[in-house]
Amino acid sequence: MPIKLPSFRQRRDTYPPDLWTQCPSCQEMLFNKQLEKVLRVCSNCGHHFRLSAAARLELLLDADTFEEHDPGLQSLDPLGFVDLKAYPDRVATAQATTGMRDAAVWGFGAIGGRPVAICVMDFSFMGGSMGSVVGEKVARSAEAALVRRIPLVIVSASGGARMQEGTLSLMQLVKTVAATERLHLAGVPLISVMSDPTTGGVFASFAALGDVNVAEPNALIGFAGARVSAGTIQGELPEGFQRSEFLFNHGFVDRVIHRSDLRDELAKLVALMAPMPAADAPNETGSIPAFRPLSFLSALADRVSPPESDEVVRG
Repeated sequence: MPIKLPSFRQRRDTYPPDLWTQCPSCQEMLFNKQLEKVLRVCSNCGHHFRLSAAARLELLLDADTFEEHDPGLQSLDPLGFVDLKAYPDRVATAQATTGMRDAAVWGFGAIGGRPVAICVMDFSFMGGSMGSVVGEKVARSAEAALVRRIPLVIVSASGGARMQEGTLSLMQLVKTVAATERLHLAGVPLISVMSDPTTGGVFASFAALGDVNVAEPNALIGFAGARVSAGTIQGELPEGFQRSEFLFNHGFVDRVIHRSDLRDELAKLVALMAPMPAADAPNETGSIPAFRPLSFLSALADRVSPPESDEVVRG
């Protein structure tokens, strides 16, 4: 029996998924090894693919300077939430897939030789959703930057608050805003980097509160989805109204920066935005109580890392 050979078209349409990636913008097939070399940016149309937290840290920080803190934080299941899966099962699947404990990583590093605190979100972990752990890590990174008086860089990539934690996830908006506001009042700079996507409760809280807000090209940035927003005003919205270029043109974003230039631009910002000396900070700062007492702050002040543990965050 003769063997039927696949047609040329069939061969073209069958790409090994571990070797090639199709650009969602221009449909170009991209060789994965080459895509990694160009920082996961399409060489044909400039589409910026999403980055993992590890890749983002490697891109932005000086080599071998990252020191992670609180890697063992893990949320409970306060609501016993079940949709198609139980919440703990979803978390376990995301942990196995990404190798992360939750959707954010924070610690200390250096950019251009200058020390920074940094918190990076990873969209591949449950859509980068902000539950108790993510909110806690953002708040701790802000408090640590305040203690050490070094700039804080937050890279957002999130669909918003984590529905499986209900009101506890919404409480993270207040927690993170309070922590970043203390930075502002103390004269410690916050640089917010918004990648695709930065939406929902993350955008409605700390992501839009940087002293400088920058974004990657064509990143989706906004609070509610386009259909919800259009339905709210009962009218049509401009094309691309939630993309970084539109926000830049209307003053919501300070700069739109290509990924290949992002580290150099952040190095310039960190050099220019030196924290205000503690003695010159506004007097009001001292009258504002700490958001909540954290025993590890004194350890940070002495540059001693708190003991790592599988600490549980309840909200």
